[in-house]
Amino acid sequence: MMFIRPVERDDLPQLLALAGKTGGGLTSLPADSKTLSARIERSIQTWQDALPRAEQGYVFVLADSSSGKAVGICAIEVAVGLQDPWYNFRVGTQVHASKELNVYNVLPTLSLSNDHTGSSELCTLFLDPEYRDGKNGYLLSKSRFLFMAEFRQHFMDKVVAEMRGVSDEQGRSPFWDSVGSRFFSMAFADADFLSGTGQKAFIAELMPKHPLYIDYLSPEAQAVIGKVHPQTAPARAVLEAEGFRYQNYVDIFDGGPTLECDIDRVRAIRKSRLLAVTVSDAAPDESLPLCLVANSDYQQFRVMLLRADVDSGSIAISPEVAQQMKCQSGDNLRVVKLCTEEKKA
Repeated sequence: MMFIRPVERDDLPQLLALAGKTGGGLTSLPADSKTLSARIERSIQTWQDALPRAEQGYVFVLADSSSGKAVGICAIEVAVGLQDPWYNFRVGTQVHASKELNVYNVLPTLSLSNDHTGSSELCTLFLDPEYRDGKNGYLLSKSRFLFMAEFRQHFMDKVVAEMRGVSDEQGRSPFWDSVGSRFFSMAFADADFLSGTGQKAFIAELMPKHPLYIDYLSPEAQAVIGKVHPQTAPARAVLEAEGFRYQNYVDIFDGGPTLECDIDRVRAIRKSRLLAVTVSDAAPDESLPLCLVANSDYQQFRVMLLRADVDSGSIAISPEVAQQMKCQSGDNLRVVKLCTEEKKA
């Protein structure tokens, strides 16, 4: 059985192994033991309510019950930009006009922005390629919504998610080559690593404060603004099916889109329901829709994919599932249909 649980200190070696499979471009999952260890510790302290909101962040892993192995990771930052600035580019326009010459030009621009300061962020989504079958990706990505629904008081009114931008098999980013490299004088991988390990001061120190004209960029760079890496396209589709939209904000390194949504308008949060648990040895009804199912235990949070009738008021689970979900008959589980197709959102 595959299930979601909070990260543990013993997960460090497996998270390092996952980081080594990302191929770069995932700044919040660097292949750096010190950084990942600190990330795990910060997550544990967040669950212990030992940190101010500006420093809080939850990390979850997708685990295989048969081996105990962590094969995926996802996270939520409670409120970005309250301690370290959270930068992106806002895609906008500037108008240059002359009545005398009868010239009117509307020019697209990139402006350094902190507009999402104070938003909750979905981040650090990565699934081991060996486990990218079935519905594991949906479980990993959408499990966070049930945590936010169950513990709504811990999160902000807006949720954002940065999507990985376009780069080639060698890690070359056309957006970086045309923008970042001009100001940072370093390789994309080096800037990516510095940002991922929390060393972000150089961004404010070196990035221009004035708008950049997009027409001055290379055609290759212009073409990838707001576009996602091919491997990230499924993750974008999942979020858009939940109500997230691109509102003209992009990553300053690779030009990938930032998606956003009001937290209470996220489909899985808005439509989730509490169902009473019945523990039974009866075989599950395979005709029922596949659902995300979460317990209400803050410290031992669990999410699985199970068959359930959301409108019935109850959910029947096996003793083995009950043990994995840390629940018993009479408890409540939060349930929402998986909704894997965009048209159902």
